[in-house]
Amino acid sequence: MDLVDLITRHTPVDGDEAAHLVAIRSLVVSACADARRRTHYDPGHLTASAFVLTPARSRVLLVHHAKLGIWVQPGGHLEPEDESAEAAARREVEEEAGLTGLASLGLLDVDVHDIPARGDEPAHLHHDLRFGFVAPSSAVTIGDGVTEARWVSLDDLGGLPVDPGVRRAAAKLRSAGSATR
Repeated sequence: MDLVDLITRHTPVDGDEAAHLVAIRSLVVSACADARRRTHYDPGHLTASAFVLTPARSRVLLVHHAKLGIWVQPGGHLEPEDESAEAAARREVEEEAGLTGLASLGLLDVDVHDIPARGDEPAHLHHDLRFGFVAPSSAVTIGDGVTEARWVSLDDLGGLPVDPGVRRAAAKLRSAGSATR
């Protein structure tokens, strides 16, 4: 499935996510292949991330991002070898947390967020395609760009300070988890 089909089939849950979806659709349509390049700064570029649940679907994996110093879901830039945005999200989970064999829940959420200027990179936007997965085990190995990883309760996100987009995705996972138990 191509990116346009993927985002066209996604249904946002609120006005914020609807606005993010419009921005992502605009980027994909106007920038085409450039939207995947990490050096496409105006208005930004696509990224892919993963909300990974434990096998019991009661906890979600969050990682402490080394560069940004915040708690987020595993994720990052799309690479040329990624056959899809979902494949990029899977790769990021393996690189950051050592998890493989994930069961896909499909595109879960979309979000556009600011990335501050750092080094040679100007401030820009990440247009994030957020996929849901279920891990086959809860054994995590800290990897690239991560200083810590935690499985946190979907009900309280471990009391960690997270942005509203993470809370929105966790609420979707809570709903999905209760529907499949």
